[in-house]
Amino acid sequence: MSKKRSFLSIMLTLALMLALFTSTVSAAANQDENMQQKKSIQSYVNAMQPGWNLGNTFDAVGSDETAWGNPRVTKEMINQIAAQGFKSIRIPITWMQHAGPGPDYTIDPAWMNRVQEVVDWSLDAGLYVMINLHHDSWMWVNTMGTNHDPVLAEYQAAWTQIANHFKKYPNKLMFESINEPSFNVDTAAQFKLLEELNTAFHKIVRESGGKNAVRPLVLPTLWTNAGQEHLDSLTNTIAKLNDPNLIATIHYYGFWPFSVNIAGFTKFDETTKNDIITNADRIYDSLVAKGIPVIMGEFGLLGFDQNTGTIEHGEMLKFFEFLLHYTQSKNITHMLWDNGQHFNRNTFKWADQELYDMMKANWKGRSSTAETDLIYIKKGAAIQDAVIKLNLNGNALKAIRAGADNLRLGTDYELNGDVLTVKASLLSKLTATGQFGENAVLTAKFNSGADWHFDVLYYDTPKLQNVVGTTGDFAIPTAFNGDRLATMEAVYATGGNAGPQNWTSFKQFAYSFEPSYDTNQIKLKPNFFNEVNDGVVQLKFHFWSGEIVNYTITKNGASIVGVAS
Repeated sequence: MSKKRSFLSIMLTLALMLALFTSTVSAAANQDENMQQKKSIQSYVNAMQPGWNLGNTFDAVGSDETAWGNPRVTKEMINQIAAQGFKSIRIPITWMQHAGPGPDYTIDPAWMNRVQEVVDWSLDAGLYVMINLHHDSWMWVNTMGTNHDPVLAEYQAAWTQIANHFKKYPNKLMFESINEPSFNVDTAAQFKLLEELNTAFHKIVRESGGKNAVRPLVLPTLWTNAGQEHLDSLTNTIAKLNDPNLIATIHYYGFWPFSVNIAGFTKFDETTKNDIITNADRIYDSLVAKGIPVIMGEFGLLGFDQNTGTIEHGEMLKFFEFLLHYTQSKNITHMLWDNGQHFNRNTFKWADQELYDMMKANWKGRSSTAETDLIYIKKGAAIQDAVIKLNLNGNALKAIRAGADNLRLGTDYELNGDVLTVKASLLSKLTATGQFGENAVLTAKFNSGADWHFDVLYYDTPKLQNVVGTTGDFAIPTAFNGDRLATMEAVYATGGNAGPQNWTSFKQFAYSFEPSYDTNQIKLKPNFFNEVNDGVVQLKFHFWSGEIVNYTITKNGASIVGVAS
């Protein structure tokens, strides 16, 4: 072999090695850059924690933001939201009633400017801001399966105008493509239509220029559901878009039977708790762990839409405490759904201060709870110690107060590990007046987190009376005698469950029945009678004290006769 050929051979080998090395370094650099970009958008989402929804306002279907009963938004109100500790605000917006006819579908400038005004206030308050197409999803977008081209054209027109209007805004403003999307076709076709919408949305925003080129964009799963196939479908869409500034969103309203108080799920039990765990784990494994950040764009309990008392107060608090703790542990940012039932937008006060205190404490740690927040003392019965298991969640009990008085450890109560015993002697003193209902509130204070409150209630077995009414107006006169209603069962005397959701004898609270403590009545609603056959129905009213009271109704057309047992 000649020296020249040997030299060339060596040089060729070195060139190949250099090329291979350069390629490896370049690939590593690209991989590192992608990782940094994913970390950046995750940090963005982390900084949004916690978030709040301006619900039933700009999403209201009507002439303006007050159409569903909430007051006009003010700068002071937005500042108050920031002052409560929220870091982000979602402003749901329904655009349909403010857009002109096709082919331009021009959005009313006054409406666009009003949205801009509230966006400006929110940014000025230091909040991250999300805007979207909200009830448009079920008002017209959901017909895309059978009305494809017109729906797509209107959707593109809406986002073209919104994107152009806000393209100079800082990236603390983000766009969400659509709220809770669904379509009038089979599930497989729905996944394809949602991908088409999300892709069209992405293209419009990115090509509109300005800061929209890198603006964070929020993409929902179908129905904003966290089922595996929903998460997988969105993951595939995000992979195709190959954009480091994309965020996934889902909504969560808990295990449905507990969320609406049906089928006997009155307590925050292991089934309800495990539903949180399995959903959050699935979201984390499918998205977050793969570098796709997730916003829980809405969360709460569905029963709140009927009545905030649908879920017993302590059980509701335990749900919120664990939900916030566990989702935060999975790096999921949550945004409270508030349609006006939580934060009063006139007084700037919380309807339930304990709920807010619990949420605020859990933004940075955990709060302690207990197996119950109710201590019942029955009239005429020998008063016993109340033995209650605490859920300390890593904290320590420091004191218990009755009003302004500190209770004495060893005399008024005992603590053995996580078991609290409230002494009978104390309960006797607290209920000495013999008045039915709440006689005292015990406040358990811990070294960290929110307080936990125990209502001490003096009661006797509730008494129901006979009554005649109609399917449209039937209310049972009830002496609650200090007790509180948990749920109601309904079965036909001939056998079988009566009323709606007849797969269970336990009916849905506030939908089929509802207590009225102010008027001393239990109301059976038209929703219930609409699905009750003529004949005899046996009711069982379950109270939180453990009392069960039987009652019988006979339905004959629109006529209802109620008889106490």
